[in-house]
Amino acid sequence: MTPNTQEWIKQQFKEGQSKLNMVENPPHYNHAGIECIEAIEESMSSVAFKGYLKGNCMKYLWRYDYKGKQVEDLKKAGWYLNKLTKMVAEENS
Repeated sequence: MTPNTQEWIKQQFKEGQSKLNMVENPPHYNHAGIECIEAIEESMSSVAFKGYLKGNCMKYLWRYDYKGKQVEDLKKAGWYLNKLTKMVAEENS
């Protein structure tokens, strides 16, 4: 665990958050204030990024029954589906 991640975790507990949100904001996907998902989006075309979101949604739906964290995996699938839905809605408005 990096020092930045450790500091982020300490800050979450100081602010009264008793549980890390491993679906909406896992600390291991943020480094130096940059969210991994944002860097990925900026690195590819809109079509490629939508494929990435769809693939991740499918991955979590595929494995939810086998990994031992069913609810967390289903929430992660929903997170990717919601992001994809918002992106498509914005493109179509």
